[in-house]
Amino acid sequence: MKLNTRIIIHIMGLLLLCNGSFMLLAAIASGIYKDGATMDIMLAAIVTMLFGIMAMFYTRGHKKEVKKKEGYIVVTFGWIVMSISGMLPYLFSGSIPSITDAFFETMSGYTTTGASILDDIESLPEGILLWRSLTHWIGGMGIIVLAIAILPLLGIGGMQLFAAEAPGPGGDKLHPRITDTAKRLWLIYFGYTVLEMLLLKFAGMSFFDAINHALATMSTGGFSTKNASLAFWNDQPLVQYIVILFMFLAGSNFVLSYFALTGRVQRILKDEEFKYYFGFVVVFTIIAASGVYFGADVPVSDFHPMVLGEAESAFRHTLFQVVAVITTTGFVSADFTSWTPFLTVFFFGLMFLGGSAGSTAGGIKVMRHLLIIKNGILEFKRTLHPNAVIPVRYNQKTVTEHIVYNVVAFFVLYMLLFIIGSLVLGFLGLDFVSAVGGSASSLGNVGPAFGSLNPVSNYNSLPAAGKWWCSFLMLLGRLELFTVLIVLTPYFWRKT
Repeated sequence: MKLNTRIIIHIMGLLLLCNGSFMLLAAIASGIYKDGATMDIMLAAIVTMLFGIMAMFYTRGHKKEVKKKEGYIVVTFGWIVMSISGMLPYLFSGSIPSITDAFFETMSGYTTTGASILDDIESLPEGILLWRSLTHWIGGMGIIVLAIAILPLLGIGGMQLFAAEAPGPGGDKLHPRITDTAKRLWLIYFGYTVLEMLLLKFAGMSFFDAINHALATMSTGGFSTKNASLAFWNDQPLVQYIVILFMFLAGSNFVLSYFALTGRVQRILKDEEFKYYFGFVVVFTIIAASGVYFGADVPVSDFHPMVLGEAESAFRHTLFQVVAVITTTGFVSADFTSWTPFLTVFFFGLMFLGGSAGSTAGGIKVMRHLLIIKNGILEFKRTLHPNAVIPVRYNQKTVTEHIVYNVVAFFVLYMLLFIIGSLVLGFLGLDFVSAVGGSASSLGNVGPAFGSLNPVSNYNSLPAAGKWWCSFLMLLGRLELFTVLIVLTPYFWRKT
């Protein structure tokens, strides 16, 4: 089967046009705040859009069909092309002069990882800060899903793109037509972002900070406009509680948000994944809060000022960090690695949990954990009754063996890549804690890690090779492993 390269290049051009359009928004903000970076960001936008226009013009008259192979190539290389073009504002403005650092920051943005190499975020121009947050927001729901909503205008079907991009093992659609699904997802995503921005402004954030943190929260990204991240607002509990709420919403399945907004609340209450997701947050917060309140030798600076008392402060900070790590948002209100050894290991474990399937969160996802646990328990029954047919059930429905095998394969591959990632970082000179934490955080798109990559530090200490390796791990994690790895196999490129 011949690869339709013209449609691939055409869609890449469309993605570049979208990317350049978002850069124009950052340029407008730069002009409003007169930060000196307006022309640099504008130039980056023009260059990006020119390449997009040339790609689309060159491939006009293409065959309007996207099959599986083309879908995987577009998603994987689309993310890389977006990251290459997305680093132009950093390079042109001189905010991040190194190509390695600029690519790392941009890939971290689009994959919603939130890991940064910047030592002084607050010194950056406002336009660059907004662009940094926009990379999160674009990557959150997926630039590919955005393209699906536009492709019908060009007469191109987008089902294969959605299959490669949609997070999680299940494809729970809102509408039979894939383009309508994409539009509804984006509408909910946009609505939540605007609502959070208004609430944060009301709670005391500046308008600029509110916009940036709303963009970073709904994408479960974690880029902040402050060096101290959300710890900057430790004396404003309402700000942190608002961010907690929207991190939780962003980490839940967006399909459930659609059901809630259309009055079908029973669908949410019956959803197994949501019940466990909510339960995990509650139980893990109680465990962590108890550890902090009764056992942690926490530096006063972490929780100061304790506006509503020690108990509330311990609860708020642990709830914030539990939700931030589970949803892989990566915001920080306190250095959770300095609490107790138990809690350090505890939060390391949470990095492998992930949010819900169909959310903007990274990680393994709650649904996969449920299916693996259920299948493991049923193996005991199958051993006792080898002739019995005992299927795995999820939401009162039988899960096909194909999906169970896929989930188990994903989990094994994820852990294998985590080990390989740790070995590579160790080989590059990182100590054990930093290597293991950096690998888990990059692959899970979490952001803050442990050791030299802890929440109050950044990834600038990584060697250049380490930054490229972590960028690769971020891409693997964001695109659910198989999408990227299948493109790297010789079998994929054979003509069939």
